[in-house]
Amino acid sequence: MSNSTTKVQGCYINGEWTVPDPSRLIEVKNPANGNVIAVVPRGDQEDVNLAVNAAKEAFRSKEWKALEPQQRGRLLFKAAEIIRENKEELAKIETLDVGKPLKQSEVDVEVAARYFDFYAGIADKIMGETIPVQEGIINYTVREPIGIVGHVIPWNYPLQIGARSIAVSLATGNAAVLKPAEDTPLSILKLVELLEPLGFPKGIINVVTGYGHEAGAALSGHPDINHITFTGSVETGKRVMESAAQNIVPVTLELGGKSPNIVFDDCNVENTLDWVLRSIVQNSGQTCSAGSRLVIQETIKDSFVKQLAEAMEKLTIGAGIDNPDLGPVLSKKQFEHIQRFLTLAKEDRIPVATGGNWVTVDGCEEGYFLQPTILNDVPPEHLLAQEEIFGPVLTVSTFRTEEEAVQIANGTPYGLVAGVWTEDVGRAHRVANQLECGQVFINHYGAGGGVAQPFGGHKKSGFGREKGLEAIQNYTQLKNVALRYSF
Repeated sequence: MSNSTTKVQGCYINGEWTVPDPSRLIEVKNPANGNVIAVVPRGDQEDVNLAVNAAKEAFRSKEWKALEPQQRGRLLFKAAEIIRENKEELAKIETLDVGKPLKQSEVDVEVAARYFDFYAGIADKIMGETIPVQEGIINYTVREPIGIVGHVIPWNYPLQIGARSIAVSLATGNAAVLKPAEDTPLSILKLVELLEPLGFPKGIINVVTGYGHEAGAALSGHPDINHITFTGSVETGKRVMESAAQNIVPVTLELGGKSPNIVFDDCNVENTLDWVLRSIVQNSGQTCSAGSRLVIQETIKDSFVKQLAEAMEKLTIGAGIDNPDLGPVLSKKQFEHIQRFLTLAKEDRIPVATGGNWVTVDGCEEGYFLQPTILNDVPPEHLLAQEEIFGPVLTVSTFRTEEEAVQIANGTPYGLVAGVWTEDVGRAHRVANQLECGQVFINHYGAGGGVAQPFGGHKKSGFGREKGLEAIQNYTQLKNVALRYSF
């Protein structure tokens, strides 16, 4: 499957790096040129069993339970330092693996470090409450670790999204089994390698690489898992939820989005243009919270779209390692997925304001590079404005009134993020209050770096919250204790 110079990575189970079956390997390719940059094990049920058993034993061990919260916090602070010390290497791995520009990967590394900093600081501040019940009884609550957490990590932001759940899981005293995406596992594997010297007990952190329908399914359906955190597509999220339900296991699901930027005619146009552009081209639009719908007041639509198209046409496209504005989409499969939507636009005579074409990059002829695209005058009920495209493709729909803007914004099966652009503070709050989504940005846009901001969706965008203090609820369970001291 690979030549002798290709690096072979392994699974990490109970403190050991292993390749369970050398005949079962998965090629990891650079999206920019199709070159194989590593091979990883194709983990299966047996490997997941070993990892979960190791996590279970480590979680129950005296060594882990004796580690006081402030000691866990110190380990996580050290983890943040190690991530920053290895920023250059981690960013390069992320770029070669995912395809995104190097400058975006560098931001991802810093955000990953901040997650460890943030949750290190709260490790010894997870507190309960006293509840007045009746005379003679002291009633209080404590928050305890939930147990063994399965982390199913997506391919688009593996390091950043992996760090956000790993850090809080460890801070709250759990053991972790990680299943990175088969397309982009390398930064998670490197992260775990870097954390080895910190001295976490063997089995507290485990990684099983493999396909979602094999290793991922085995993890989400494992009877000894106590919680599953999943970020990915709606359809896969349903299967994860169904599997976990067989064992009455809670899940946190962060799924797709069709997030609108709602632009009123009194906005600061220059600021709005900049953010709208960035929100759809970051990571070539392969972002769950991408601002993939422009819902704009008709009085400024034509001039705004014209300026936005001109700005898109100036963007550079190329291999992520060369630091362009846009890198490739992940794979042929992802490119073909996007192309199906662009074909639909052509069939239904949706105007293309700019883009929509495959770009050939010298030296990267096997890469899948797509021009950033604006689909103009898209009816709000059209499939293009309803379903997640997951590429650098923006749909434009217009409104006349504030009420119509809210109706269009809420008119999809998703509810992850929204942006509101207006200089009218009253309008901004009115609209924000009516939006059916988990996060609203007013006159700016960006969920990724907001480590302290709870993040999650409404409707088919999922449920539960990652990030911030709210995430602690997912990784702990509440116990009530009532002591009678008077008889």
